[in-house]
Amino acid sequence: MKKFSSKTQKIGEIGEDLACRFLVKHKYSVIERNFTKKWGEIDIIASKSNVLHFIEVKTKSTDLSDVSVVNNEEFRPEEKIDAHKLGRMARTIQSYLLEKNVMDRVEWQVDALLVFLDVKNKKAKVKSIENLII
Repeated sequence: MKKFSSKTQKIGEIGEDLACRFLVKHKYSVIERNFTKKWGEIDIIASKSNVLHFIEVKTKSTDLSDVSVVNNEEFRPEEKIDAHKLGRMARTIQSYLLEKNVMDRVEWQVDALLVFLDVKNKKAKVKSIENLII
């Protein structure tokens, strides 16, 4: 697993750790984290009900008592998952499926987990967006 050094990277790592805990709590099996190729990365690869889930995690450090943030009015982390990012993910997913020799034998989808992290109060909220179109 990668080591993160900047404050932003450390917040992202905490977000990914929380996302994994969220997935396990919801009966997913985490298969791999930070699957990386030179053209892209998949944050989390998980499985549930014989479906592979390629998951992009976006973390926002914020004050969860701010209702506008909690309701996604002020900041929408999913907006950072743009067409360029999705294209890179598609190529990386294809690489994973070929490398694992499961290209034609497994159902899969792309999901996003949005983690709102309140470091000061040691709280977090996770929002799931399923079946992104790439």
